[in-house]
Amino acid sequence: MTASDSPKFVPAVENAIKLLRSMAMISSPEGVAPLARVSGLSVSSTFNLLKTLTKEGVVSFDPKDKTYRIGMGVLEFVAPILGANPTDLIRPLLSDLAKDHNVMVALWHVTERQRIVMIDSMAPTYIVHARMRTGSRLPALIGALGRCYAARTGMERATAEDHYAELRWQAPPGFDNYWRDIEEARKTGYAFDFGNLFIGVNIAASIACDGNSQPRLGLSAITIAGQMQPDLMTHVAIGLKEAAHQIEKNIFCAHKPSVNTRLTGLY
Repeated sequence: MTASDSPKFVPAVENAIKLLRSMAMISSPEGVAPLARVSGLSVSSTFNLLKTLTKEGVVSFDPKDKTYRIGMGVLEFVAPILGANPTDLIRPLLSDLAKDHNVMVALWHVTERQRIVMIDSMAPTYIVHARMRTGSRLPALIGALGRCYAARTGMERATAEDHYAELRWQAPPGFDNYWRDIEEARKTGYAFDFGNLFIGVNIAASIACDGNSQPRLGLSAITIAGQMQPDLMTHVAIGLKEAAHQIEKNIFCAHKPSVNTRLTGLY
């Protein structure tokens, strides 16, 4: 893609979305100045955007208090997806990851019985890739995803060691290495499995939790050993972590403020 072919983004639309996102994170109506500060927009731009969004019904205005809040009009946009299967909403995200990184990407459901079940996958048609059948089941603590599971649940070393003894690997990493990977995953938000779960297969993974910090969905990139250099695997893992964050925010609403947030008087 050349410079002349690059997409042209519309600043006014970007600013409107930025403002709406800021308003969505606030639990109470606010005036123009506080909304301008939290969204990073100028007061004049914020005022004009709010007036336009109010006209379209997306924002509601209280003339008595001179405050704005998200309006009922937004339901017009979300209604088509309110009853949708979450997997259908996530599939485009999987497709983008697979295309951007030239790798098979799998989506896993984390059960309450510490199992993971593959519920969807995407892979570019022009690369050789390892294939796993939809419905495949594995222990939640095995592989790259298992390291993420242990990290996100705050599992202690002794508990992890007990579970590790029950896991079946084609090339066991050894518990000390496994635990070291778990501690690293606590810091980075992703983990790897280089030929331990399946010989000749490298895996990067991240996990999405719900609002109660319970693992719900796992994302993994599965590649044949030698197809991807370590630095590229890290790049893929970061992409998986960012996708997991999007799922937490948009599917599980896991990143909303836990307390009422008022901006008035803070500036």
